Amino acid sequence: MTKHNYSQQTSRAMTKLLVLSALLGSLGGCAPLLVGGTVAVVAIVATDRRTSGAILDDEAIEVRAVARIRDKIGERGHINVTSYNKRVLLTGEVSNEQVKQLAERLVFEVENVKLVINEVAAMDGSSLQQRSSDAIITGRVKASMVDTSDFRSSNLFKVVTERGVVYLMGRVTQREADRGTDIARSVSGVVKVVRSLEIITEEEARRQ
Repeated sequence: MTKHNYSQQTSRAMTKLLVLSALLGSLGGCAPLLVGGTVAVVAIVATDRRTSGAILDDEAIEVRAVARIRDKIGERGHINVTSYNKRVLLTGEVSNEQVKQLAERLVFEVENVKLVINEVAAMDGSSLQQRSSDAIITGRVKASMVDTSDFRSSNLFKVVTERGVVYLMGRVTQREADRGTDIARSVSGVVKVVRSLEIITEEEARRQ
């Protein structure tokens, strides 16, 4: 990519970010997107295999999906929404199967969503201790991936942990998928690893 084209891409990304910021503000109660400022945004765009537009679409999907779940489900569940390349992973706990299916329908109706992977469990909500443990596991998995020399970027995978189950999302080669899975499985506290990955060729990876 030439310097001129990179500047154009960055400019377009920043314009979209301003639009998305307005969306976040209009929904109310949502955390600001621009944490870390422009440098952090450019770094994400430069190392992520999604396009800048897809990154922003995913952010918007998450915000809208969370708002719909909060409005229609409320206290009947604790649901986490993670979008990667318009594929949405739902994790957490809800009161019953009917609420689980309702959550899936609500999210599938959000603009730009291509697929919903519903991993929500119909059970009592996880404890604060369990959620803290999950956050620690996620951090360990990410740190282990950063430490490996196999990956050219530490941003290949999006990692989500729920009740000790690690979910991997991303656009990766088969080699990267297998290596990332092995790394996640080796982390203390991981019960199992579930992959929701888009497999691309080595040639596609080199181009990106």
